[in-house]
Amino acid sequence: MNKTDLIDSIASEADISKAAAGRALDAAVEAIKGALKAGDSVSLIGFGTFYVGERAARTGRNPRTGKTLEIKAAKQPKFRPGKGLKDACN
Repeated sequence: MNKTDLIDSIASEADISKAAAGRALDAAVEAIKGALKAGDSVSLIGFGTFYVGERAARTGRNPRTGKTLEIKAAKQPKFRPGKGLKDACN
């Protein structure tokens, strides 16, 4: 399912126009991005939790030359599925 299919599904389930469903989806994605950027987590009961994880600095290797290089620490968005989502998949 891509974004267009998701918008179509939202529009039919909520009985709203595709344009309104697209704006709602974009607003939800922007709200999640904004919360993660601020360092907060977003919990949707029954679906899951979006949060920011820390990735430690590590040593990597250039596959072409074999030379080692230092990869710096980074923050990475992560998702932990909730019980309702896990149950729906099994």
